[in-house]
Amino acid sequence: MNVLFLCTGNSCRSILGEATFNHLAPAGWHAMSAGSKPAGYVHPRSLALLAREGISTEGYASKSWDNLPATPEIVITVCSSAAGETCPAYLGPVLRTHWGVEDPAHATGTEEEIDAAFMTAYQILRARIEAFLALPLDELKNDRARMKAELDRIGTLLP
Repeated sequence: MNVLFLCTGNSCRSILGEATFNHLAPAGWHAMSAGSKPAGYVHPRSLALLAREGISTEGYASKSWDNLPATPEIVITVCSSAAGETCPAYLGPVLRTHWGVEDPAHATGTEEEIDAAFMTAYQILRARIEAFLALPLDELKNDRARMKAELDRIGTLLP
Protein backbone atom coordinates (compact mmCIF):
# COMPACT_ATOMS: atom_id res chain seq x y z
CA MET A 1 0.00 0.00 0.00
CA ASN A 2 1.30 3.42 -0.95
CA VAL A 3 0.63 6.42 1.26
CA LEU A 4 1.16 9.98 0.02
CA PHE A 5 1.89 12.78 2.49
CA LEU A 6 0.81 15.92 0.67
CA CYS A 7 1.22 19.63 1.35
CA THR A 8 1.92 22.70 -0.68
CA GLY A 9 5.71 23.12 -0.52
CA ASN A 10 6.93 19.57 0.27
CA SER A 11 9.89 20.88 2.28
CA CYS A 12 8.97 20.18 5.93
CA ARG A 13 5.84 18.39 7.16
CA SER A 14 5.22 16.03 4.27
CA ILE A 15 8.91 15.08 4.20
CA LEU A 16 8.84 14.46 7.98
CA GLY A 17 5.74 12.30 7.46
CA GLU A 18 7.22 10.33 4.57
CA ALA A 19 10.55 9.64 6.28
CA THR A 20 8.98 8.76 9.64
CA PHE A 21 6.36 6.48 8.06
CA ASN A 22 9.00 4.63 6.02
CA HIS A 23 11.18 4.28 9.11
CA LEU A 24 8.34 2.66 11.10
CA ALA A 25 6.22 0.93 8.44
CA PRO A 26 5.81 -2.83 8.12
CA ALA A 27 6.69 -4.63 4.90
CA GLY A 28 4.25 -3.87 2.12
CA TRP A 29 3.59 -0.27 3.23
CA HIS A 30 5.46 2.65 1.70
CA ALA A 31 5.13 6.42 1.97
CA MET A 32 5.87 9.13 -0.55
CA SER A 33 5.54 12.88 -0.24
CA ALA A 34 4.85 15.66 -2.68
CA GLY A 35 3.64 19.20 -2.96
CA SER A 36 1.24 21.02 -5.25
CA LYS A 37 3.80 23.87 -5.47
CA PRO A 38 7.08 22.27 -4.33
CA ALA A 39 9.66 24.53 -2.72
CA GLY A 40 12.43 22.76 -4.60
CA TYR A 41 14.43 21.95 -1.47
CA VAL A 42 14.02 20.06 1.79
CA HIS A 43 14.29 22.38 4.77
CA PRO A 44 17.68 21.80 6.45
CA ARG A 45 16.03 21.74 9.90
CA SER A 46 13.79 18.85 8.76
CA LEU A 47 16.82 16.87 7.64
CA ALA A 48 18.75 17.67 10.84
CA LEU A 49 15.79 16.63 13.01
CA LEU A 50 15.35 13.33 11.16
CA ALA A 51 19.06 12.59 11.50
CA ARG A 52 18.93 13.32 15.26
CA GLU A 53 15.99 10.91 15.54
CA GLY A 54 17.96 8.16 13.77
CA ILE A 55 15.81 8.28 10.62
CA SER A 56 17.53 8.08 7.25
CA THR A 57 17.47 11.25 5.16
CA GLU A 58 18.82 9.52 2.07
CA GLY A 59 17.02 10.36 -1.16
CA TYR A 60 14.42 12.78 0.18
CA ALA A 61 13.70 15.74 -2.07
CA SER A 62 10.99 18.32 -2.58
CA LYS A 63 8.91 17.16 -5.52
CA SER A 64 5.70 17.77 -7.37
CA TRP A 65 2.69 15.53 -7.16
CA ASP A 66 2.96 15.38 -10.97
CA ASN A 67 6.05 13.14 -10.62
CA LEU A 68 5.02 10.44 -8.16
CA PRO A 69 6.91 7.14 -8.45
CA ALA A 70 3.73 5.16 -7.71
CA THR A 71 -0.01 5.70 -7.39
CA PRO A 72 -1.09 6.19 -3.78
CA GLU A 73 -4.01 4.34 -2.23
CA ILE A 74 -4.13 6.79 0.70
CA VAL A 75 -3.45 10.54 0.64
CA ILE A 76 -2.81 12.40 3.90
CA THR A 77 -2.81 16.19 3.65
CA VAL A 78 -0.76 17.84 6.38
CA CYS A 79 -1.30 21.55 5.74
CA SER A 80 -2.86 23.50 8.57
CA SER A 81 -6.31 24.91 7.96
CA ALA A 82 -5.93 26.74 11.28
CA ALA A 83 -3.17 28.82 9.68
CA GLY A 84 -5.38 29.59 6.69
CA GLU A 85 -3.38 27.38 4.35
CA THR A 86 -5.24 25.90 1.44
CA CYS A 87 -4.67 22.17 1.20
CA PRO A 88 -4.13 20.83 -2.28
CA ALA A 89 -6.83 18.41 -3.37
CA TYR A 90 -5.36 15.24 -4.82
CA LEU A 91 -7.43 13.99 -7.70
CA GLY A 92 -8.00 10.33 -8.22
CA PRO A 93 -9.83 7.41 -6.62
CA VAL A 94 -7.90 7.44 -3.35
CA LEU A 95 -8.81 7.42 0.29
CA ARG A 96 -8.20 10.96 1.57
CA THR A 97 -7.71 12.19 5.12
CA HIS A 98 -6.44 15.40 6.69
CA TRP A 99 -3.85 15.60 9.48
CA GLY A 100 -3.34 19.35 9.87
CA VAL A 101 0.01 20.39 11.35
CA GLU A 102 1.37 23.93 11.69
CA ASP A 103 4.17 24.63 9.21
CA PRO A 104 7.45 24.94 11.11
CA ALA A 105 9.03 26.64 8.08
CA HIS A 106 7.11 29.77 9.10
CA ALA A 107 8.25 29.67 12.73
CA THR A 108 9.97 32.78 14.05
CA GLY A 109 11.89 33.58 17.20
CA THR A 110 15.11 32.26 18.64
CA GLU A 111 16.94 29.25 17.20
CA GLU A 112 15.55 27.20 20.11
CA GLU A 113 11.97 28.35 19.41
CA ILE A 114 12.28 27.52 15.71
CA ASP A 115 13.80 24.10 16.50
CA ALA A 116 10.92 23.54 18.95
CA ALA A 117 8.39 24.24 16.18
CA PHE A 118 10.02 21.58 14.00
CA MET A 119 10.07 19.12 16.91
CA THR A 120 6.38 19.78 17.63
CA ALA A 121 5.45 19.09 14.00
CA TYR A 122 7.54 15.91 14.04
CA GLN A 123 6.06 14.69 17.35
CA ILE A 124 2.49 15.23 16.11
CA LEU A 125 3.19 13.39 12.87
CA ARG A 126 5.05 10.56 14.61
CA ALA A 127 2.23 10.05 17.14
CA ARG A 128 -0.32 9.90 14.31
CA ILE A 129 1.83 7.57 12.20
CA GLU A 130 2.34 5.25 15.18
CA ALA A 131 -1.44 5.22 15.74
CA PHE A 132 -1.98 4.48 12.04
CA LEU A 133 0.51 1.61 12.07
CA ALA A 134 -1.06 0.20 15.26
CA LEU A 135 -4.34 -0.33 13.39
CA PRO A 136 -5.25 -3.82 12.13
CA LEU A 137 -3.95 -2.86 8.68
CA ASP A 138 -4.53 -6.19 6.93
CA GLU A 139 -8.15 -6.06 8.03
CA LEU A 140 -8.67 -2.39 7.14
CA LYS A 141 -7.00 -2.57 3.71
CA ASN A 142 -10.24 -3.97 2.33
CA ASP A 143 -12.64 -1.80 4.37
CA ARG A 144 -12.30 1.73 2.98
CA ALA A 145 -15.06 3.23 5.11
CA ARG A 146 -13.56 1.95 8.35
CA MET A 147 -10.03 2.87 7.28
CA LYS A 148 -11.20 6.42 6.46
CA ALA A 149 -12.95 6.75 9.82
CA GLU A 150 -9.83 5.57 11.66
CA LEU A 151 -7.51 7.88 9.70
CA ASP A 152 -9.84 10.86 10.25
CA ARG A 153 -9.87 10.09 13.99
CA ILE A 154 -6.09 9.81 14.07
CA GLY A 155 -5.86 13.22 12.40
CA THR A 156 -7.19 14.78 15.60
CA LEU A 157 -4.62 13.13 17.91
CA LEU A 158 -1.94 15.17 19.66
CA PRO A 159 1.10 13.69 21.43
